[in-house]
Amino acid sequence: MKVGVARERAPGERRVALVPDLVPKLAAAGLDVLVERGAGDGAAIPDRAYEEAGARIVATDALYKDADVILRVQKPSAEEVGRLREGQAVIGLLTPLIDPTLAGKLAKKGVTAISLDALPRTLSRAQGMDALSSQANVGGYKAVLIAAAAYGRYFPLLTTAAGTAKPANVLVLGIGVAGLQAIGTARRLGAVVRAYDVRPETEEQVQLVGAQFVTLKTAIDATGSGGYARALSPEEQSAQQAELNGVIAGMDVVITTAQVPGRKPPLLVTGDAVRAMKSGSVIVDMAASTLGGNVELSKAGETVMTENGVTIIAPDNLPATMPAGASQFYARNISALLLHLVKDGGLALDFDEEITAATVITHGGAVVAEPVKALLEPATAGATASPAGTTR
Repeated sequence: MKVGVARERAPGERRVALVPDLVPKLAAAGLDVLVERGAGDGAAIPDRAYEEAGARIVATDALYKDADVILRVQKPSAEEVGRLREGQAVIGLLTPLIDPTLAGKLAKKGVTAISLDALPRTLSRAQGMDALSSQANVGGYKAVLIAAAAYGRYFPLLTTAAGTAKPANVLVLGIGVAGLQAIGTARRLGAVVRAYDVRPETEEQVQLVGAQFVTLKTAIDATGSGGYARALSPEEQSAQQAELNGVIAGMDVVITTAQVPGRKPPLLVTGDAVRAMKSGSVIVDMAASTLGGNVELSKAGETVMTENGVTIIAPDNLPATMPAGASQFYARNISALLLHLVKDGGLALDFDEEITAATVITHGGAVVAEPVKALLEPATAGATASPAGTTR
């Protein structure tokens, strides 16, 4: 089976789906690795590094013509969808809950679409495939560096002959992988860090990485399923927001990380909270996207300066700003998933197995993922015959 590595073409995307270190591992499983010319350029990986590892460098047309499975980071563009052929498989972060129409198009073309962001993250045996976590780790680290660069003062306590600089007060909202990495990074830079999440069980995690957990009198357990927090009711959110605003007002830096897959992120920092902050304060909204963000005044992909002197940064695709490290992690995730689906040198899909059932979005000309089917018109979703036991 031939596995192709596509060059990413989305604006600002510098990651690559596979790094040379993992080519021998795929080859040992009986896979022939093709790499589109220039695929690793954005991550400072030259074509010769892939060739030395045993891969073949091919032109774009040859990649889409010859590859049985195509590995990528982001979802394919309309042009790239047009290049795909019936019987091919594509694996990447395909965002099927955000863009279900793409799933419909891939199903219509007879393409098997496998999405890493649909992985059941609570399965211990799936941890090595969890690209959302690995990329969130990178994002949480980089968010703090961006905040430190934008903040006009020192992060650590600093005593000099010219006087003493107080440490920065940093608040992290949302205690997932990104939040914990942000806490650890801010602590290593010397800041005084506090953190908050609507799930009370995260308090111990916060303390283990050296930060203080913010306890609100209005706190309500909002533990949800799949490792995510559930959405708060309007009444719950209003009560907590009023108390949280008082905490935010005293912070020098606020980093927000709370997301809900396929849905608008929860509002954590209101306009009133921003207006109560000191001039020179910095907010980094990691959740900002076309769906919205955690900060009321943030604009996805932009940096905003408010009238009261607060800088709000809503970076787009933070992992892509650290392409070498992010690609290394992502390549391990996608290789682990691919090898999980491979048997005897070919792609074997067992829909009775949890990981396969969750990550395969389209197969055999149909959308087979139930959450995605529910978002599509029946005619777009295609046939719904059971694909159990299918092998290719």
